[in-house]
Amino acid sequence: MKTRILYIEDEEFLGKIVRDTLEKEGYDIYWLKEGGGVIHILEKYKPDICVVDIMLPNVDGYTLARNIKGLYPAMPLIFLTAKSETMDVLKGFDSGGTDYIRKPFSLEELVARIENQLKITNGTVNNKPDMAGINLGVYTFFPSKYEMHCKSRILKLTNRDTEILSVLVANKETIVNRKDLLMAVWGDDSFFNSRNLDVYIRKIRKYFSEDPSVQIKTLKGKGYILTVELLNR
Repeated sequence: MKTRILYIEDEEFLGKIVRDTLEKEGYDIYWLKEGGGVIHILEKYKPDICVVDIMLPNVDGYTLARNIKGLYPAMPLIFLTAKSETMDVLKGFDSGGTDYIRKPFSLEELVARIENQLKITNGTVNNKPDMAGINLGVYTFFPSKYEMHCKSRILKLTNRDTEILSVLVANKETIVNRKDLLMAVWGDDSFFNSRNLDVYIRKIRKYFSEDPSVQIKTLKGKGYILTVELLNR
């Protein structure tokens, strides 16, 4: 089976060159020109590795990396960027990047780095979300099973519930910009999708009604933040 690469790059000319070259090298490439709807694409395409530009329209590469790694913790992720400051490099690794290539770069170097990342992960990333549960207060969230366990109960989640919660969990204790969340899940920040998001947020909050330590707070004009507070029980 060919190695699947999710490639996110908005520069048309560069994107075509990289895609065509990697295809000639025997890889299967899914090229996106921006990161909208990346959660759905991850589930559908199941890449072995991601190659992501940082400067993208709508959702930046750092945000995409956090969302990807929140759902696929073992996913190797290479940043392609014109940014060269040390702080930019550190921010890239902090957001989940496992390698970093500065533009301009040679295609031979890109292939070598892809192969190196695959070698480090033994060429496999499970191609599915982390099977381990994520603890949120008295709850355990299982993205791969679309479930949330609470004591002896199992809450069945919809695909959209899981996508939204996965982004919030990936950015736990950090503000998630409303537009970033819309773009990551729907790939579109239209008024209709925005109203849908409100409905899903209210619904997800109800899932956590048995534990007041788990909260999804709305920050007016900014977005949301998932917090898990330590309470005396």
